[in-house]
Amino acid sequence: MHATKNNPMYLFLMILTVCGAAGLQVWVILFDNFLVNSVGLTAYHAGILQSVREVPGFLSLLAVFALLVMHECRLAVLSVVCLGVGVFITGLWPSFTGLVVTTLVSSLGYHYFETARQSLTLQSFGLGETPTVLARQVSAGAATSVVVGVLVYFGAEWLSTEHLYMLFGGAIVLAALCLVAWNPTGGALRPQQKRIVLRRRYWVFYALTFMGGARRQIFIAFAAFLLVQKFQFSVREISLLFIVNNIVCYFSAPLVARLIPRLGERAVLSAEYLLLAAVFVSYGLVESKAVAICLYVLDHVLFNFSMAITTYFQKIADHEDLAPSAAAGFTINHIAAVVLPVTGGYLWMIDYRVTFFAGALMSLCSLGIAQFIRPQRTVTTAPVTTGATGAAGATGTTGTSEHTDVAAG
Repeated sequence: MHATKNNPMYLFLMILTVCGAAGLQVWVILFDNFLVNSVGLTAYHAGILQSVREVPGFLSLLAVFALLVMHECRLAVLSVVCLGVGVFITGLWPSFTGLVVTTLVSSLGYHYFETARQSLTLQSFGLGETPTVLARQVSAGAATSVVVGVLVYFGAEWLSTEHLYMLFGGAIVLAALCLVAWNPTGGALRPQQKRIVLRRRYWVFYALTFMGGARRQIFIAFAAFLLVQKFQFSVREISLLFIVNNIVCYFSAPLVARLIPRLGERAVLSAEYLLLAAVFVSYGLVESKAVAICLYVLDHVLFNFSMAITTYFQKIADHEDLAPSAAAGFTINHIAAVVLPVTGGYLWMIDYRVTFFAGALMSLCSLGIAQFIRPQRTVTTAPVTTGATGAAGATGTTGTSEHTDVAAG
């Protein structure tokens, strides 16, 4: 791990990951209060704004065209700047029109940064390093979310919601601008495709990514709603639950990262989908508040297992496909965001348990798809290093590995 930390890309992405997590967390924490108390809007407007927030994720595929005019590192930095600007202007434009614009701007920045972050991670680190790097990014984001939550909790005593948006947004912009001239690759990364890439042999990656987006929407839209509606969770209880989730995620992500090279992607993802099916069924049957809390935390921890989808794709993809395929993956992941909340809401009106039982069924479908990842024993090779950064190339591995997973067929 020492060599990994010496790679300039590691520090570059860590700083931007902290900025991105801070921007997302402050927006989420303050949004509902700002919507109701500062702007005076209703749940109808909140629903529209949540749909608006998903549009940039659905359009992440278009990020590949930005690479025609700028390097991917520059795209990552400017995306975080865009996120910070959106957060900052939110405090200056307290109206429905303002929220539509700032939600689009901040969401565009966040989703395009996430696309670039994943792509640069896959390009810059070897097969043996990638799970650990991804886990450390998840842990950094979780720790940042906890710190932001605490700062907002105490800062709200002295500052208005508008000023908190401006303070955090301005800090994110300044931090990102400090990196705008830094190219941590030293020009050593291999060129990427500058066009949309969709290949039949990547179908397992696409299918698991789509199902992962559906699973994310059930968690975001309905799991917390169950806690509030059925168990009467207060705002403070939900806030504390978010903090607990992020603390648990901080420690659990590195553990999952160690499992991926030891067990292989198929085993890790199979475990996730089996546990997730059990969690969704339990959501539909739970009658205890304490058990519901445990289910919610476990549900959040299982998000860490999705790192295996990313590392699996790194193993099967052509190197020049990494950037455009990362963009395509984010678009596919957000397809479910367009239809699932409405469909799930309709099912909820019939019987809330149907929504979660449907989620369990989708988890079992994902389990079936994951079986097309064929584990094979592989010979570990020395890492391919870049002269400028000393980073392991995407085709090399570090350390020893018992398993690798390849596409079926």
